[in-house]
Amino acid sequence: MRLTVYLAGEIHSSWRDEIKEKAAALKLPVDFVGPQEDHDRSDNIGEEIIGEQPGPFYKDWAASSFNNLRTEVLMQKADLVIALFGEKYKQWNTAMDASAAVALGKPLILIRPEQHIHALKELSRKASATVENCDQAIKALKYIFD
Repeated sequence: MRLTVYLAGEIHSSWRDEIKEKAAALKLPVDFVGPQEDHDRSDNIGEEIIGEQPGPFYKDWAASSFNNLRTEVLMQKADLVIALFGEKYKQWNTAMDASAAVALGKPLILIRPEQHIHALKELSRKASATVENCDQAIKALKYIFD
């Protein structure tokens, strides 16, 4: 059995690489998908597809349409979602993606640091499992195959 895992969360750090490397080291039969990790491409995809926009609002509006399309398609095809709430960056997209996973009935492993326990208490209760770091998330993923 192979699983497709959607990795939701900020795109500014290397946490996805850490998850992928650890899964590969354990030879877990998983394929990873997720948001566009090239930040400039993500910001500019609307204009790349439909052309130059008249201002920043419209540029963001256009880009978000195509980023949301990508997320919706890939998340619906995923068997499981891992969502990381990092410590450094704003986490609005992570909150949106984790909530979408819950709404779609996707199993969700929520990674949230200890300092976010209170802020994410409701979302943590909706997740299938809540952990504090990538190592724990990999252990939870591995347990599916044990």
